[in-house]
Formats: sequence, C-alpha cells, structure tokens
Amino acid sequence: MIKLADLSLTVALSLALAACGGAKQDNAPAADNAAQAPAAPAAETTPVAAADAAPAAFGICKSCHAVEKGKTLIGPSLAGIVGTKAGDVAGYDFSPALKASNLTWDEPTLDKWLENPMKLVPGTRMTYAGQADPEKRKAIIAYLKTLK
Repeated sequence: MIKLADLSLTVALSLALAACGGAKQDNAPAADNAAQAPAAPAAETTPVAAADAAPAAFGICKSCHAVEKGKTLIGPSLAGIVGTKAGDVAGYDFSPALKASNLTWDEPTLDKWLENPMKLVPGTRMTYAGQADPEKRKAIIAYLKTLK
C-alpha cells in the first residue's frame, strides 16, 4: 500500500512540475491556410480580463489551483483570495514558511509572488518558477480580483 501511495505522490509531483515549465505554442498558420487572403491586423489586446474569462496567462495557474470556492487541487482554491492573509485557506495544509510570512494578498504582494514565489517566501511549497512579464502578472491579478 505504501508503494502505491509513493507512486501516486510521484505522479502528482511530476505532473505539477511539468505544468510549471509552460508549453510553447506554434502560432504559424496551417499549410492549407497559407493561400488564403492576408489576415486582418490583430486586435489590440488588454492585460485585464473580463470578469468571466481567465486570461491566457492564468492557464498555468489552473494546473494546480481551482477557482471554485472550497475546491482543493494540488494547491488551494484561488476563489476570494485577494485581500486575505497568506496561508489561511481552510482545508489546505500550507508550508510553515507561508503561514509565518504574515503576507496579505493585495495587488503589490500578488505581483511579487507571481514574479517569483520562492524568492518572496523561501521555503514555500509552491514550485512555480514565476511570471517575468509584468503585463501578464497584471492580467492574472485582475482576474483573481473577480473571483469571489
């Protein structure tokens, strides 16, 4: 039974770590679309998501976090997280480092966390390498603010 638990843990951790690497997307047109008329210029994008739509940058977050209140995946639910104390989601076993961090999830703190969680809270269990693009972090934070 212990070997099965070890195997399950190994698989879960492998999937979590694989999700943190991010996948490259090929934006090249398909060969059969190449002969079509030139495409119209792309619409300007905004880093702020609509209240009901997660930005593309949030995709990696969904690998480990749910947006439904009370639903725990690998990480805790992110529903209603903005404005709360770090390490204080009922039903989730946070690292001692995060519990002791005394952080509040406001916009500036979330920005630093999303940029490099392990630098902000050494000893955190969150293995996410961070989001270097400030516009993508801004979009993620705007979306998190919509989750009630």
